[in-house]
Amino acid sequence: MLFGIGYDIHRLVENRKLILGGVEFDYPLGLLGHSDADVVLHAICDALLGAAALGDIGEHFPDTDPKWKGVSSKVFLLKVIDLLKEHRCAVNNVDVTILAQRPKLGQKKSEMKKNIAEWLCVDIGRINIKATTMEGVDAIGRGEAIAAQAIASLHEER
Repeated sequence: MLFGIGYDIHRLVENRKLILGGVEFDYPLGLLGHSDADVVLHAICDALLGAAALGDIGEHFPDTDPKWKGVSSKVFLLKVIDLLKEHRCAVNNVDVTILAQRPKLGQKKSEMKKNIAEWLCVDIGRINIKATTMEGVDAIGRGEAIAAQAIASLHEER
C-alpha cells in the first residue's frame, strides 16, 4: 500500500464559477486560479501523486503554462490517473475534507463522490467527502477562501 496527502487553498472572488469536486455551485463567488481552481480535485491530485512519489500538481500542470489556463481540474485528475497506470498503481481509496465557511455543501457531497469515483474508476464506497467550517476563524472562516485536504491510498498492480 502507498499513501499520500494533498492540500490546496484558493481565494474566493467575484466573476468566477465555484466548482468543487467537479460540481458547479450556485454561489456569487468562485475560486481564483489559473485553472478552474477546484481545490477538491487539486488536493486529490496531489495526494495521488504523493502516494506514487510522482511530484506534485504544480510540476505536472504549472500555472506558468498557458495551455492549463481555464482548464477543468477533471483534466488534471484524468492525467494523474494515466500517470498512475503507467507506474502500475491503482487507487484504493480517497478521503477528502473541504474547509469552507460558505456555501453549505449538503447534498452536493454525494454528487462530488459520484464524479470522483467515476473518474478514479473505483467503487463509490471508496470515496469519502467531509466538510467543516472554520467557526469564523482565519480567511476561510471569514468567507475569503476555500481549502481541501485529501489522503489517498494506492496499491501496486502486478
